[in-house]
Amino acid sequence: MARTSGREDKNVYWQARDKMGWTREEAGDHLETIPPERVARIEYEQFLPHPDEVLVMAEKYKEPMLCNYYCSQQCPIGQQYVPEIKIKDLSQIVLEMLASLNSMQRQTERLIDISADGVIDNDELKDFIRIQKELEKISITVETLQLWAEQMLATGKIDMEQYKALTQQ
Repeated sequence: MARTSGREDKNVYWQARDKMGWTREEAGDHLETIPPERVARIEYEQFLPHPDEVLVMAEKYKEPMLCNYYCSQQCPIGQQYVPEIKIKDLSQIVLEMLASLNSMQRQTERLIDISADGVIDNDELKDFIRIQKELEKISITVETLQLWAEQMLATGKIDMEQYKALTQQ
């Protein structure tokens, strides 16, 4: 039987491996290109994983959110440009999307007024920033939906073959 750690401050990579029920040695076998010693160093935060290692862990641990975590929290470029996405229920994602889309629908005319002359004047700036933040919410919600779908595909809750067939039409 595999040993489990009583340690409470496990990072996301450790938690993902634990969720699979694998020891580090078993993870090393499944991950193929990442030896158990490297897995331990990543889990104990002695080293940051390389992007290709995160891709392998995300696939083998069936945790696509590891990619977003790495990009938004550990990659210097991603920290500046990639928002952190939290897994949510589908119903919550849809409701957030509808709320943001409804808000944008009401603000569409103002955005047209602001952008018609190609210049954002000082008296338009406050409205422009508010609209920009609402568009960012929509973008994050779309990313959340994509991550949710990837999680469902990874865990087999959505049929991968049928999904691929339908997305290639």
